[in-house]
Amino acid sequence: MDVEPDVSRIARTIGEPTRIRMLTLLMEGRALTAKELAYGSGVEPATASAHLRRLLADALVVSLNQGRHKYFQLASTQVADCVEALMAVALPAKPPAPEREDPVRMARFCYDHLAGRVGTQITDALVQRGFVLLKDKDFVVSKTGARWFAKLGLDLAAVAATRRKFAHVCLDWSERRHHLGGALGAALANHLIQAGWVKRKAGTRAVVVTAVGRRELEAKFGIQWSEV
Repeated sequence: MDVEPDVSRIARTIGEPTRIRMLTLLMEGRALTAKELAYGSGVEPATASAHLRRLLADALVVSLNQGRHKYFQLASTQVADCVEALMAVALPAKPPAPEREDPVRMARFCYDHLAGRVGTQITDALVQRGFVLLKDKDFVVSKTGARWFAKLGLDLAAVAATRRKFAHVCLDWSERRHHLGGALGAALANHLIQAGWVKRKAGTRAVVVTAVGRRELEAKFGIQWSEV
């Protein structure tokens, strides 16, 4: 009896172009309808439904009923990590135009935590200041960091009580460096949204850093926007 995970099936499921586009759309962190996923993937609704059935069968997405509508979202943070890791090793479909800055590369959501150039620079600042330390492929918060996060307004005890990795090291596909994931990364990203420092850009993973956010991120993380 073969008890090994069926990696080849998952690879075929994820590797199909329409399905990987759907998974990438769901990396925004929001639940989407089948119609929204069809539109975003460039296929007809009937075709989208067939692909969603495959994603559901392989436990890559889950469906949620709300009133007359059915929504789909990634089944777990592990699925998000898998998609981000594939993006990190994949070659670009086409080289970006040098004169244009891709908003997704500047700042985006990697499911529920901040990624892109802004996300990696925030992580770099936390490491350089000794607030988080890399240990066994995960981040741990130092005593100094715990005080700093508490002053920022994060309840680390509540964050640690969630049923997921506390501070996961996530490889950023566009920067090829690490950004802060896990429960702490999600809590920090949510704090930035609630504080009005960043806001989601509708219909995309891209995140907009507000004028207030630029000032606060420079003051608290030392991000120099002329170098971002």
